[in-house]
Amino acid sequence: MKDNVSAAIQSKRSVPPQDSLFQTYRWVLSYVQKYYGMFWLLVCCGIGVTFIQVSIPKGVQYFIDIIVPSADVIRFRWLIILLVAGMFLMFGLMAWQNLLQRSIQEKAARDLQYDIFSHMRKLGYSYFQQRPVGESLSFMNTEVSILQDFYRFLLPHTIQNIVVSIVSVTVMCAISIPLTMIMVPCLLLYYLVGPSIERKATILAKQNTEQRIAYNQKVYESVSALTEMRAHGAEDWDWKRFKGHLQPFLDGRVRMLWMAFWRGTIRRLSYYVGGVAVILYGIHLVKEQALSVGEMSAYLLYYFQVMQTVTLVITVITEQKVLMHQAAKIHRFMQIEPQVVEVATPVYLKEISGEIRFENVTYRYNNGPEVLSDFNLIIKAGQRVAIVGPSGHGKSTLLQLLVRFYDPQQGEIQLDSVPIRKLSFAQLRESIGYVSQETYLFGDTIRNNILFGHPDATEEDMIQAAKAAYAHDFISAQPDGYDTLLGERGVNLSGGQKQRISIARMFIKKPSILLLDEATSALDTASEQEVQQALERLLLGRTTIAVAHRLSTIKDYDVIVVLEHGQIREMGSHEELMRRQGAYYQLNSGEEG
Repeated sequence: MKDNVSAAIQSKRSVPPQDSLFQTYRWVLSYVQKYYGMFWLLVCCGIGVTFIQVSIPKGVQYFIDIIVPSADVIRFRWLIILLVAGMFLMFGLMAWQNLLQRSIQEKAARDLQYDIFSHMRKLGYSYFQQRPVGESLSFMNTEVSILQDFYRFLLPHTIQNIVVSIVSVTVMCAISIPLTMIMVPCLLLYYLVGPSIERKATILAKQNTEQRIAYNQKVYESVSALTEMRAHGAEDWDWKRFKGHLQPFLDGRVRMLWMAFWRGTIRRLSYYVGGVAVILYGIHLVKEQALSVGEMSAYLLYYFQVMQTVTLVITVITEQKVLMHQAAKIHRFMQIEPQVVEVATPVYLKEISGEIRFENVTYRYNNGPEVLSDFNLIIKAGQRVAIVGPSGHGKSTLLQLLVRFYDPQQGEIQLDSVPIRKLSFAQLRESIGYVSQETYLFGDTIRNNILFGHPDATEEDMIQAAKAAYAHDFISAQPDGYDTLLGERGVNLSGGQKQRISIARMFIKKPSILLLDEATSALDTASEQEVQQALERLLLGRTTIAVAHRLSTIKDYDVIVVLEHGQIREMGSHEELMRRQGAYYQLNSGEEG
């Protein structure tokens, strides 16, 4: 029962909650809060530009109705001076507006990227095993760039356009209320058709977001598997799969652009039809002397300005809704709770001797079968323990539980009599050195790849670590020695050289506990012997747990545990287990045979 409850809780934590667009909108706006001063300065600049733009039609009216009939040259000069001054002021405000837009965009996007990356790190190992890498890349790049447009353009321009509309409509009503009423049916025309287009645009945006994520994942997969594709002559097969992801994405983009075209067409149609009506009715009012030529000219300028801004506000609101559907995916991601959580007030161990206890540990992945079942094991400080057995029976899972990549659904693991759940991630993981089958090397210098184990170590410490790992000679033979740049994942090094750099990391880190997850299984015999020599030095005085398929590498270990179906089948030294002629004897005979 307890297992089921625990599994249900973990499953619930890994599923993002559903949220409304309003909640997503509030979350997106929260990244502007730190820059409210800059944001409102941006809005003020926009309002300043707005009032200058709104004053231009009144200037035209003044010119036609006052200056032209009177041929007043002095007033005409002052009008020109005010117009030029207004243009300079407007261009200055627009320059500030652009600078503030860019600054808010970049800073808000930077904060969002920091938070996404930080949250990814908290979610940890289990999340990335279940989700495609392309989705994470899409969060960090595509979705964030979309939100940059929101911070830079959509949000400030919505406020600015609303102010333009309110001021202009007020002036228009002051000139002629009957003419202003012509806008109502024009806006109704846009409103009648707009919602239908908006719904379709929203659906297409959601579909295209999913297609983009699938496409990004396919690109990542194709680049990562390039060697395998060429080795198997499968380029054509991969090309077909690539086109199978690219074409739906491009088709979706075309449909979105087509919808945007119709939305713009209907918007323009609505205010052009209204413009014709305004001109015809305005000419009638001028003939009836109910309106001056200057008022008519100013009104016409205001009309097109208002219709453009009002319909643009409607379009921008629609675009924001589409954008919020895309942002909702990031918002839901940010709400996923990590399955492995650090305790609020951790216990601190002054010294770690390295005694490890597994007490009644049970673990299953998601809702699958039990990988470990009521597992018990005591490993004394400084003891070397090997875990062997068939594949898929929980050997590597033990190591992953010990470093808290996962937490068991039942039971607990103790380090020096303290449950590891009560230790901070930092102290637990700093006390453990993990050497896996595939060493990850960064696309950086050899120096920085070794210092990854302890970034604050001295040059002498680094060289001594490399010598202890039998890596100094081949590093010195490189073109730039320790400053040689490695390719991505260290492609220009052999498997044995990569492993020796990994071991050098462990020497410089100086952990109390070593976890070896099939550290030599992918190496040839010569490389394995070199790495095994380095490991022998590394293991001295340290608690060691080694998962091994090559039994010849663990014959000298203090204890060998045979694991089957998540439980201990038998355990003892190599000599003891060989005398029993049980499961270990059969595994050993199979390897020798």
